[in-house]
Amino acid sequence: MLLHTLKNVKGATHRRKRVGCGEGSGHGKTSCKGGKGQSARSGGSIRPGFEGGQMPLYRKLPHRGFNNYEFRTEYAVVNVGDLARLDASVSEVNIAALVKGGLIRSDGALLKVLGDGEISRALKVTATKFTATAKAKIEKAGGQAIIG
Repeated sequence: MLLHTLKNVKGATHRRKRVGCGEGSGHGKTSCKGGKGQSARSGGSIRPGFEGGQMPLYRKLPHRGFNNYEFRTEYAVVNVGDLARLDASVSEVNIAALVKGGLIRSDGALLKVLGDGEISRALKVTATKFTATAKAKIEKAGGQAIIG
């Protein structure tokens, strides 16, 4: 499949609505905008949640509850195929080695190894978490997957 051979599914594309082209078109006079008022003006729209000056619902309701965003656990993610790109002299892979190799940015992060890609050489990989496929691929290549 090549990009220049791709075509849209029948019915996916539509002609644009031509407004203001006379009464006979069905879209004349007010150009599908109804009568007068703010919504008929160019650039005229009200922000979401605005209730015409009445106290909006989102301000009436209490804002409380737990939000896990501040307490989330963030992992630096590396695929098994990325480990194969490391320098051949590296036999022990840890966070410091990955930062030096340019695969992750921060050495303060937790590390998770995913199973996408292939690895052919034996590496001793130390990480916080491994997926089952990542662990299997590392051990199949003769390496070790150490949680730590």
